[in-house]
Amino acid sequence: MAGTLHVELVSADRVVWSGEATRVIARTIAGDVGVLPGHAPLLSVLAEGVVDIQSDQGETWIAAVADGFLSVANNRVSILSEYAELSHEIDLEKARADLERARGAGEDDTEAMAALRVAEARIRAAEHAS
Repeated sequence: MAGTLHVELVSADRVVWSGEATRVIARTIAGDVGVLPGHAPLLSVLAEGVVDIQSDQGETWIAAVADGFLSVANNRVSILSEYAELSHEIDLEKARADLERARGAGEDDTEAMAALRVAEARIRAAEHAS
């Protein structure tokens, strides 16, 4: 379909979202990347954060993601993440409790810091959808 992107957002255990979109915004380790139809090929490392997908039907899909990869080629976008969850699936109160628990783990623990960034992304995604 001309003027659209075929997008696949995949976590370690499932396809989280798949369909046609007019734009995708994702956070990489180099900063935020916006992808529109006709985008040049790209392979980047995904950072913990929020992915914003504008479907070809005008719907906005927001997802919290952990680290992974973002690939763009021939109007196809693949977002592969260890963890991904759509904003409407997130329990905001549980996400806030997870954030507090992660804050208490200490900054010297790499896994705890990753959990903290994922908890923050989950809250941003859930609040964005509210």
